[in-house]
Amino acid sequence: MENYFTVCIFCGSSEGYRPSYCSAAEQLGTVLGRSGIDIIYGGGRTGLMGKVADAALAAGARVTGVIPTFLKKTEIAHQNLSELIVTDCMHTRKRIMYDRANLFVSLPGGVGTLDETVEVMAWVQLNIFRKKIILLNIESYWEPFVDLIRHSYDEGFSKEENMSIITLVESIDSLLKIINESRLVHNP
Repeated sequence: MENYFTVCIFCGSSEGYRPSYCSAAEQLGTVLGRSGIDIIYGGGRTGLMGKVADAALAAGARVTGVIPTFLKKTEIAHQNLSELIVTDCMHTRKRIMYDRANLFVSLPGGVGTLDETVEVMAWVQLNIFRKKIILLNIESYWEPFVDLIRHSYDEGFSKEENMSIITLVESIDSLLKIINESRLVHNP
């Protein structure tokens, strides 16, 4: 059966300090792969990026990586993907990921992960597209971020409807339920 649903995954090119981050990344890749869901992500083979990609590939997923030339060596581009797209800049990288994705999932990560997550939130707020953004809240990682978004609302810098742009989930099962509901809407 041909797949028509792609999840874009934002996550760290490092593993972080908690083993649960790697476990969740591997579990997510496996679950998405077994569910017949394609993945697009930043194209690295290190950190959580590599864990998600390797697990998804092993589970039979089509995995597309998108990486700019200047990061190809730094993040060590994954060479065993279904497709590796090398771009000239970060903007092109992100645009390709955003255009191909039906839904976004953010795992723990650093400034790059935050940048991608916030930019997608802004695009939804500006009605550039209407796609779900789900934060996988491993070890309460995303709670300070959600608190900041809430604070911007409390201080009058954000509208109430912007509070619902992101969905915070505590488990892979909860995440998969939302993804499957989105797939039904996308592929009735």
